[in-house]
Amino acid sequence: MFEFNEENIAQLGLTVGVTAFMLYMVFIIIQLARESKAGKFGTFVLFLALGFGLLGFAAKGLIKYFLAGIVE
Repeated sequence: MFEFNEENIAQLGLTVGVTAFMLYMVFIIIQLARESKAGKFGTFVLFLALGFGLLGFAAKGLIKYFLAGIVE
């Protein structure tokens, strides 16, 4: 029923681990904005600059997921 091999465990760990890390990064950006008293515009700039990499990484995963049926 539940057949876990090394590949499945690694994929699950990577997915959960990277997701948790990305959420932690968002938490760090929020804390940085609060501690620096950045205001609304400063918080927006922090999320734009620091969160842009997270958004690109997530978009890459979604693009790979949706194109997997077309390419392979």
